[in-house]
Amino acid sequence: MFKLSGFGDEISQRIEEQMDVLESEGIRHIELRGVDNKNVLDLTDEDIERIKKALKNRGFQISAIGSPIGKIKITDDFDLHLKQFSRAMYLAHFFETPYIRIFSYYIPEDEDPAKYRDQVLYRMNKKTKLAHKEGLTLLHENERDIYGDIPERCRDILSSVGQPDLRATFDPANFVIDNVKPYDEAYPLLEEYIEYLHIKDAKFSTEDMIITPAGEGDGQIFEVLSALQKKNFHGFLSLEPHLTLAGRSEGFSGPELFKKAIQALKKVLEETKTT
Repeated sequence: MFKLSGFGDEISQRIEEQMDVLESEGIRHIELRGVDNKNVLDLTDEDIERIKKALKNRGFQISAIGSPIGKIKITDDFDLHLKQFSRAMYLAHFFETPYIRIFSYYIPEDEDPAKYRDQVLYRMNKKTKLAHKEGLTLLHENERDIYGDIPERCRDILSSVGQPDLRATFDPANFVIDNVKPYDEAYPLLEEYIEYLHIKDAKFSTEDMIITPAGEGDGQIFEVLSALQKKNFHGFLSLEPHLTLAGRSEGFSGPELFKKAIQALKKVLEETKTT
């Protein structure tokens, strides 16, 4: 059975309002990325104590630390980045989640990603070994312009590291943005590695990316969820709607549009039960 979660900072920067909206839709998990206009890695010890107390009082849990680890240039300092990664692992333990969302580094524009493959794999291996020692699982998200943006390179990372401590967060909309059909072209390559999903949809476009609620774009979300349901997948579907009134992605939806996104996902889930 699918478990629902969401990026609360797309609702509000206030943890209380994040919980209010999610609770109104029967969701009691949050993927923690930001609170009080601070990225999760910038939260102080005092901040996280307060947030954890608020979550506990309302019966909420953290599904994953939505960290920006790996969302830097492959040429940027790695030692400094490892210090941030240590904080991410500390937060995972503190909030009692096994999962940390990560990325696989931005590649210099107009350069062949293959040139940086060895460096990417070195960094991913290093972090995976550290996570293994801590009993944590890293979730690699496909993201535009990083090494692991298209399915073939996502699989290259996951199969080359070859450890159960590194798994995939499957983001259909991000594949659409890279002109990839999520179910037809990405799912077959990544099915065995999928542990977690980010739910937003998008339309193929030659202009700016157009983000839509689940089931209203080209993300083949129905097909992906139907396939996972048939294999008895029990992971998280984490809502990351990126909706705005203009239909453009700005990384923030607000309470009403976030509710719209939740309801759209629930509709898709109901449809999968009838197939």
